[in-house]
Amino acid sequence: MPYLFAVTLLWAFSFSLIGVYLAGQVDAWFSVLIRIGLATLVFLPFLRVRQVNCSTAFKLMGIGGVQLGLMYVFYYQSFLFLSVPEVLLFTVMTPIYVTLINDALQRKFHAHFLLSAIIATTGAIAIRYNGIDSNFIWGFLLVQAANICFATGQVAYKRLLDGSKLDQKNIFAWFFIGALIVATVCYLLFGNSDKLPTTNLQWGVLIYLGIIASGGGYFAWNKGATLVNVGALAVMNNLLIPAGIVVNLVIWNHDADILRLGLGGAVILSALILNQWLNKKRHSLIVKE
Repeated sequence: MPYLFAVTLLWAFSFSLIGVYLAGQVDAWFSVLIRIGLATLVFLPFLRVRQVNCSTAFKLMGIGGVQLGLMYVFYYQSFLFLSVPEVLLFTVMTPIYVTLINDALQRKFHAHFLLSAIIATTGAIAIRYNGIDSNFIWGFLLVQAANICFATGQVAYKRLLDGSKLDQKNIFAWFFIGALIVATVCYLLFGNSDKLPTTNLQWGVLIYLGIIASGGGYFAWNKGATLVNVGALAVMNNLLIPAGIVVNLVIWNHDADILRLGLGGAVILSALILNQWLNKKRHSLIVKE
């Protein structure tokens, strides 16, 4: 759990840094490529090629490609349509996806996850009730796609390395290599070389995000995921939301509609609480049986 708490504090600033200094100013595909490229360089010196077999290496690359590569593809694009607090609030469904994906891999299905998702979506709409347009819809869908990718990677990584005695820092470069392949392909296909960073601040933000937030952050988060149960991992995904919103409102976004964010956020939070309550109730019934 300490790993997950530490990364939560670290990532609380990342949303605002992207939304304020990069989104709409620096090509999103380039930002993703540089961020993942720097994170890969951090872990390449630790790579021990012979420590895992080819099958495990390819699985780690696949997990990285989805959890980081594809997630960033959707995530960075969402900032073009939504404010930073909105992006943060719309990540609230990640815990539901974490549990739902884990249950799917175990061939189970629980309808209350769908109910929780519907309530959370209602809260999201409440935040922009007088401004629902194609931009809002696209932004919301992009965040959900990013959530699903992030949740899928977490569950897959946990299932792959649960109980493993491998030194994770010696194999984690495979995770970033998989993400780097996805980022490279996306930049070559969609990147705009006319929108590269133009200021030292933008380069500084990218370097921080690549080396610290991605390089150290994702390693610590995924390592932490292997040390807790799926329920705790699901809940920890949402601790980032209030931390990120507080950072954004206090430092950068003083003009935000706090009342509307608060009301919508309360509805979204109620979806999470309902999900947790129904989940505990289901587990208690199973125990009694």
